Amino acid sequence: MNNKPIIIVAGEPYSVFLEIFFKSKKMVNVKKPVILITSKKLLLLQMKKLGFSFDINIINEKKINYNLLDKKKINLIDVKFKSDNAFDKISEKSNHFINESFNIALKILKKKNCSGLINGPISKRHFLKGKSLGITEYLSKKTKKDNVAMIIFNKKLSVSPITTHLALKNVNKNISKKKICTHIELINEFYKKNFKKKPRIAITGLNPHCESNFNNCEEDKVIIPAIKKLKTKNYKVEGPFPADTIFMQEHLKKFDIIVGMYHDQVLTPMKALFGFDAINITLGLPFIRISPDHGPNSSMLGKNSSNPKSLIEALKFLDK
Repeated sequence: MNNKPIIIVAGEPYSVFLEIFFKSKKMVNVKKPVILITSKKLLLLQMKKLGFSFDINIINEKKINYNLLDKKKINLIDVKFKSDNAFDKISEKSNHFINESFNIALKILKKKNCSGLINGPISKRHFLKGKSLGITEYLSKKTKKDNVAMIIFNKKLSVSPITTHLALKNVNKNISKKKICTHIELINEFYKKNFKKKPRIAITGLNPHCESNFNNCEEDKVIIPAIKKLKTKNYKVEGPFPADTIFMQEHLKKFDIIVGMYHDQVLTPMKALFGFDAINITLGLPFIRISPDHGPNSSMLGKNSSNPKSLIEALKFLDK
């Protein structure tokens, strides 16, 4: 075990993330120090409103003394955020704060003295505004890494979409033999590095039942050729499988991960099977990036009833 700290960007200030962070700190004993990047003012307001109490250790991001990180306290990098309301509506007024929080985290991570990054949820509608499809792509641009992949990880079964937050009408235009092969290579490297194994990978088709009534369907034109190429390189891939049957129980035991062509094709059954017992990992960045598998969930803000399971699993993954 190394003692490099885990960096956490709280993300959208008016999300349930600080609530689940407080709960996680109470419920799990993380061996590595954790550095939280958010507003001290907001942190204290939410802590008081939700009935939590933690001592705060203020950290200077420009000159971090790693020997002074306190595992019992909240090691905090304070990012200024103008608000006197602990629970407000999500809006674009958070954008500068969120971007600044990520910039601070990336500067720290660039020094390669951290175990990885966990980020809380953001509002794609307000923060990204069409500039990026999601935080996966946002961090890809920030770190100048073109080939990245999203994996929703669970020890029993994981899933990964070839395309992420795209409209369905654009999915077929954004899958290719090269993209599928690169995606599988990233997944294989992840399992090899973290679990010392070659993963058993199932790949779905795009169309219902992996067939269509027109010529040159994506299965024939793109997906099957990609699978054939991957098999020549000794990857443990099978498919294409119809998405409506691959998640049946008798199939699940055969694979470590199911790769689908679009977001909801694999994330919907994944959440039906495991709920929040999964974490979102970005592959291909210069560091490990994990996000709890939930959104800002503003409807639950301030109710103190959100489930911290996904954040706990994220912390455990980086605490190895």
